[in-house]
Amino acid sequence: MKHDNVIRILFIESSVEDAELLINVLRNGGIAVRPARAITPDEIKACLDEIVPDLVLMNPGVPGIDTAAVMRQLDASGRDLALIAVVDGLADDEAVADLMVRGSRGVALRKRPDQLLAVVQREFEALSTRRQVRRLETSLRETERRCDALLDSSRDAIAYVHEGMHVRVNQAYLEAFGFAEFDDIIGLPILDLIAGTHADDFKNTLRALSKGEKAPQAMELLARRDDGGTFKAMVDFAQATFEGESCLQIVFRQQTVDAALVAQLQRDPVTGLFNRARTLESIDQAVAAAAAGRAGQAVILLEPDNWKDIVASAGIGNADHLLAALAAKVGESIDEDDIAGVVGDHTLGLVLSSRGDLEHAALTERLRTTIAETIFDAGSRSLTVTVTIGGTLLAEKNANTEAVLEQASAALRAAQNQGGNRVELHDPSAREKADAEREQYWLDLVREALAQDGLRLYHQQIISLQDAAGEYYEILVRMRGPKGDVLPSYFFPVAERNGLLPAIDRWVLGHAIDALVHRENDGLTTTYFVKMTLQSLEDPDLLPWLVRRLQGANLRRSKLVIEMPESKVLTSLRPTQEFVAGWRQAGGGFAIEQFGSGLNSFQLLNHVEVDFLKIDRSFMTDLPQHPENQKKIAEICKEGHASGKQTVAEWVEDAVSTSLLFACGVDFIQGNFLQEPAKVLAEEYMPV
Repeated sequence: MKHDNVIRILFIESSVEDAELLINVLRNGGIAVRPARAITPDEIKACLDEIVPDLVLMNPGVPGIDTAAVMRQLDASGRDLALIAVVDGLADDEAVADLMVRGSRGVALRKRPDQLLAVVQREFEALSTRRQVRRLETSLRETERRCDALLDSSRDAIAYVHEGMHVRVNQAYLEAFGFAEFDDIIGLPILDLIAGTHADDFKNTLRALSKGEKAPQAMELLARRDDGGTFKAMVDFAQATFEGESCLQIVFRQQTVDAALVAQLQRDPVTGLFNRARTLESIDQAVAAAAAGRAGQAVILLEPDNWKDIVASAGIGNADHLLAALAAKVGESIDEDDIAGVVGDHTLGLVLSSRGDLEHAALTERLRTTIAETIFDAGSRSLTVTVTIGGTLLAEKNANTEAVLEQASAALRAAQNQGGNRVELHDPSAREKADAEREQYWLDLVREALAQDGLRLYHQQIISLQDAAGEYYEILVRMRGPKGDVLPSYFFPVAERNGLLPAIDRWVLGHAIDALVHRENDGLTTTYFVKMTLQSLEDPDLLPWLVRRLQGANLRRSKLVIEMPESKVLTSLRPTQEFVAGWRQAGGGFAIEQFGSGLNSFQLLNHVEVDFLKIDRSFMTDLPQHPENQKKIAEICKEGHASGKQTVAEWVEDAVSTSLLFACGVDFIQGNFLQEPAKVLAEEYMPV
């Protein structure tokens, strides 16, 4: 199904378990999957940028997910993606129809693995076909252009004949037979150009070929020119197609075409620039290069403002001279690698070679200014001309000639509607470029913070409801920014995409240990909860480093508890087991946060030794109004205590919830209602 036998799939599912079930179905069906999961628009966007998925499998029931909004987000990415809705059943015809109308390409049944597998296979094959068709269209256009170029530049006289009539000839053919224009020969029977002594043999050959017989060896005959003269020629026959119709390619090997003549034929007689055919060919070539990954090209359309008024003022006889002077000025203003040509009566087209976006903008603005400042001669009159320029930058997402010309034309019309004498450039990747600039900005800040100790420790107190001895805190990290300390939600995604989370984790863990040493020297007994990311878990050097730091600290009463989300532990179970075993043996603690969000969270505890369960924050929202959440929390506490685990309730925001949590058996509570996060004093986490 795929050359590397892997399909990249983005799962929009509420739980990891549901996504894992779908992955298992696909893998059991012989499909290798490279999965990612998202449940929010931001996560979807991140996955679209990171894994570039082939398919998107979406559960329409995910809270906060709207099919139409997801479809708009997929369309905005500029990629050809297939969205498949995964539902429990088809009982509601209205809902299924609505999914298809909103953009889903297929509906798969979660409870029918065979049907789900068939839908995924079908949609991926359709996606592969669409991609292949686009590649073939580009190749076909390139092949046709090359064939036309070879045809027109061939030294041999070549004709395409359908049912005995000329349908296409090259310039060498016209010259060989003495015709001035294509219209003089198109539709003319080819037998009219064969001398009578060879007409019967030629006719029999055509008849045999029309019956599908093998083409004969080259035959020598006497060809007749339009003026009645004759010449000897060797004639070859080959089957071919022209505009989708079967025809014969007949080659008369006698004449040659001068390369200078071919070059001259590609020029517009008025402006001296490339003619329309050659200009469109250049645009095709630029589009093909963009599809192959070349960046930085642009297609530009240029029109003089108020052309009809200018022609009326200068006179029709001087219009060509004025257009030629304008074209000359354009040719002088662009680089050698750029291409200028004619695409309309008074519309010039430019294909600008690879350069930066700002350089394109500067060049086109300089071109507009140069023309506006130039005085043109039109007969006995001198006048100034302003131009409007519209264009589009080329990228892989708009690598289609028709789309490029439409975008450039739309930009030109938009600029003209604003009064003309201006430049309008369409950027198909404007959103992506803005995101890239923002990404680079935050990446620079993170790197600077790591290099110059620009991270800050905060802590939030965790209060015991069961009178546990000592003090408990959640350690949080902030980054020093231009306008104050920055929350991790701003810089963690950037750090994750660029592999910097392990460095941040090491900074936080190391400084947290130093702070514990400082507090213990002050006679305090403290437990710190510190978050650790999945990237750090996958670092084989982290545990030995952490154990050495902890042993060097020689903590007697204080403790460091590392915490990770349940979903991350579930998807990386074996690495977590190995890490937790080594970490707890060294004297550290381990906590699972967001606990209870899975279908069977306690099953996880059979595989990982855990000291604390931090209950998922979703249970805390409006807790007094949700008895079912109170019941779930009580069950977690009961089962946790039975297996020797302590429980922590996060995001507690009111006094009533505190009372309810105490009644449920929760051991610790934490939240802004109790205490806002505060800075850990710098001297506390300086090495002692």
